[in-house]
Amino acid sequence: QVQLVESGGGLVQAGGSLRLSCAPSARTASTYAMGWFRQTPGKEREFVAGISWSGSRINYADSVKGRFTISRVNAGDTVYLQMNSLKPEDTAVYYCAAKEVYWGEANLLPNSYDDWGQGTQVTVSS
Repeated sequence: QVQLVESGGGLVQAGGSLRLSCAPSARTASTYAMGWFRQTPGKEREFVAGISWSGSRINYADSVKGRFTISRVNAGDTVYLQMNSLKPEDTAVYYCAAKEVYWGEANLLPNSYDDWGQGTQVTVSS
């Protein structure tokens, strides 16, 4: 199990940009596929973007394609979510998630995640 720490949330006007970061709270020898989710009050948590441990495979929710970019550097444990052209409907608490992967799973995009960060608030004003 890994503890994840998100940062970079805040308040921005519609059309603006924010970059979220997520990293384990302590150095780990394990390897993880990572993802970002978001949740608004009264709604279920929804998938935003995912990236394999190798960084070679990425997927996005249709609602953010072309506006958000998930990335990681050199298959490292820090993952970023660059959010451009933000809309008021992007307002949510954003959660980082991790799924430990093993030999042969470097390109895996998981269907589920095991470890979660505490969340960071993103508010987009109109």
